[in-house]
Amino acid sequence: MDLSFNRLYVTIDWYKNNLTTAKQEFVVNLVKLTLIAVLICFSQLALAKLKYFPHPNENAPYSLATQVDNIVYLSGQIPLDENGEMPATMTAQSKQVMLNVKKALNSLGLGMEDVFKCTVMIDDISKWPDFNAVYTTFFTKGTLPARSAFGVDGLPMGAMVEVECLAHMRRM
Repeated sequence: MDLSFNRLYVTIDWYKNNLTTAKQEFVVNLVKLTLIAVLICFSQLALAKLKYFPHPNENAPYSLATQVDNIVYLSGQIPLDENGEMPATMTAQSKQVMLNVKKALNSLGLGMEDVFKCTVMIDDISKWPDFNAVYTTFFTKGTLPARSAFGVDGLPMGAMVEVECLAHMRRM
């Protein structure tokens, strides 16, 4: 560590001794501008707007979504219908979970076209083609979001699939 600082001091001394006054002022001003730019970037991060969207079920131990600046993080959705029932087949659960994603987004003033990333958790990965057949119908061809998928060992309430999404809030 001391060697690095010594090298830095030697470098600074060399610049002091070998640069004209105008060049020294230029270097000092360049360093000042760089530091100002770094401080501005960090201050923008510190000023990021954070917003919570409560879950419709006030007993849920999580928010429906959170928003940081213009990015909305939608909590994972499982395939429960309005009556709290879960369909029996992967195809029916896939449709219900995507309807729930769409409904949650709509409640925030967003649509499926605002989604840019999805994470899919599926209990039986052999049923992946059944999920894909439904999933792709909810997006416009050519604008499918980026996606990750995980085979998991159990999901809430015995669901076969859970989907969480990231969306871009264009209308802030």
